[in-house]
Amino acid sequence: MRFFCRLYGAVAGNLALQYNAAGGVVLGGGVSPAIFPAMAKGEFMETFLDKGRFRGRLEQMPVKVILDESAALLGAAWYAKEMSRR
Repeated sequence: MRFFCRLYGAVAGNLALQYNAAGGVVLGGGVSPAIFPAMAKGEFMETFLDKGRFRGRLEQMPVKVILDESAALLGAAWYAKEMSRR
């Protein structure tokens, strides 16, 4: 699990830089909430931030995990409502 958290953090950090996620990174789906206790131990953030001269930029990006299991359904319902208005 430690290895996975480190790998997940490294990839998330790379993607945050690639897409210039200045507003932050939001992790959702089934994996992040399930392994949240392991991620909270710090290895995820350690490798997320381990990008040399870009560390300062990554430190400015908030990282959040969606813990609400109904978030996807709420988003889909909002989208359907908005599309029905058009």
